[in-house]
Amino acid sequence: MVSFSLCTRAGRLLGTTPEMRMPRAPGWNDTRPLVALARREWALDAVVLRLIDAAKRDGIRHLRYAVEISRPPTVALVPSPAGDFADEPLRQAWARPGGPARQLEWAARELAARGTPMTGDPEQVRSWNLSSLWRLPHRDGAAWLKAVPSFFAHEGAVIERLHGYDVPRLISRSEGVCLLDDIPGDDLHRAPLGTALRMVDTLVDIQRGTVADAALRSVLPDWRLSAIAEGAIRVLERWAAELSSGERAAVAGLVDGLDERAGRLQDCGLPDGLVHGDFHPGNVRGTSGRLTLLDWGDSGLGHPLLDVAAFTERMSAADADAVVAHWTRAWRAAVPGSDPQRALTLIEPVAALRQAVVYQQILDRIEPAERRYFTDDPVLWLRRTALAVERHAAAP
Repeated sequence: MVSFSLCTRAGRLLGTTPEMRMPRAPGWNDTRPLVALARREWALDAVVLRLIDAAKRDGIRHLRYAVEISRPPTVALVPSPAGDFADEPLRQAWARPGGPARQLEWAARELAARGTPMTGDPEQVRSWNLSSLWRLPHRDGAAWLKAVPSFFAHEGAVIERLHGYDVPRLISRSEGVCLLDDIPGDDLHRAPLGTALRMVDTLVDIQRGTVADAALRSVLPDWRLSAIAEGAIRVLERWAAELSSGERAAVAGLVDGLDERAGRLQDCGLPDGLVHGDFHPGNVRGTSGRLTLLDWGDSGLGHPLLDVAAFTERMSAADADAVVAHWTRAWRAAVPGSDPQRALTLIEPVAALRQAVVYQQILDRIEPAERRYFTDDPVLWLRRTALAVERHAAAP
């Protein structure tokens, strides 16, 4: 069931629509079915700002969204629940009334200045605490407007530095927003093993080619082991009560030994450089001939094998083993004399720990009502960290 708390672009509160059953429950941040429902049922020109509530009653999910409209509604409204539009300092610009319009106006100016003005209405695709995404049609196809929070705002600079690699083509960027060219092909969430191996090759090629790019390194957040340690101490303290004594001891021991582990990793011969940070098949789009790596907002400077954990997380054991073997062969060929297999053993628990730190940092930086997306993730990854420590306790 879905309802919309409505406001004008200027922020004037209007009230809440009746609840409407949807044919299928949308992803919480997927705005297309919501916009279509608002148009079909109530003739609303809706812009979804954010998810307000996601309650489950009698086995049924009830979703309520903050929605901006530009024309008076014809549907009968009831007063919105108190707090639906209360100010929140951590709210993103696109989740505030008028925010999407300002970002779309910037994108329209940029497209027009390049001789490809918009030829139709923009299509809202996604809105949540980590990004806003719009498809903008123009005479040559389409462009994509992506907005991200300040802690992902280096994405535009990263994509700009990676020009010529298999990444989206940057049309323009400003603070927290990017205008990107359309990418042919399909999203590859369920890629077969052969395509997954090509994804690994694509990432390794980018990492090898940029290892000496000082300008790129200067815009990347620091994900080297010394930097991970500070965040790891905080996340372990925050969630210690949710862990067993053995799990706490395993993670604490890892954190205490990060400096020494960094030295052993260095001995393996692989240089620190670009880490994608959220490398998984769903962040790759492409055709049989070309793959494009998306979503560089989580990127940072660190050990290249930090990306293995997220990529293999949802694979079968057999596919994960094949991917890991391919990955280590690729780096052995790229850096003769290196030992990527040993490096992977050393980095596996650190990669899981980094995930816990990342999710905690996200939770700290987004508004409380939207933390439901990630509440369980720090503990999940701390437990995986402990398992990895125990699994490799005898590693040399």
